[in-house]
Amino acid sequence: MKVQVQNLDASGAGDIELADAVFGLEPRADILHRVVTWQLEKRRGTARGARERSDVARTGKKFGRQKGGGTARHGDRRAPVFIGGGKAHGPRVRDFNPSLNKKIRALGLRMALSAKAKDGSLIVLDALDVAEGKTKTLVTQLAQLGFGKKALVIDGDALNVSFALASGNIGGVNLLPAMGANVYDILKHDTLVLTRAAVEKLEARLNG
Repeated sequence: MKVQVQNLDASGAGDIELADAVFGLEPRADILHRVVTWQLEKRRGTARGARERSDVARTGKKFGRQKGGGTARHGDRRAPVFIGGGKAHGPRVRDFNPSLNKKIRALGLRMALSAKAKDGSLIVLDALDVAEGKTKTLVTQLAQLGFGKKALVIDGDALNVSFALASGNIGGVNLLPAMGANVYDILKHDTLVLTRAAVEKLEARLNG
């Protein structure tokens, strides 16, 4: 698949051949759904469980006689009404760390990239250099490129410092290194923007 490469000023910078094994697949909703669900579940933290009545280390001896003591008829000191007693209906430890095969994860990422390439919302840039890291300059350039309301920009191994500074105050523009590319963020944004370096890294990562 051949795609035109652009500069930030919307001028042409030649063409690039995208690997069909990474950018030319037919997206499957079931695979994308599995990967997105796995990602969101991995973000959830495990709740800290509370000690309930059977977990606290206190005597099990009956607190007092059943009748005639002038107080409530308690069983033992583990009751939730006592200081140091077990928590009544406390939070339980729940595990939100599902597993998903590495091949399915990689396939989902390839399909997410292919989906953006298929619907025309993929832009390839030659580089991300912004003059003096000025936000005003970048806003003008992005308007010419037609990034849309929400754009995910993926660079190579290291993020471009000038672009990171210039885009920091622009809502809807997010920047990631190639290693951080993931299905959820790609699908959540209207436009996917890749640099030449990002294309090389992603193809090397997924074309095996």
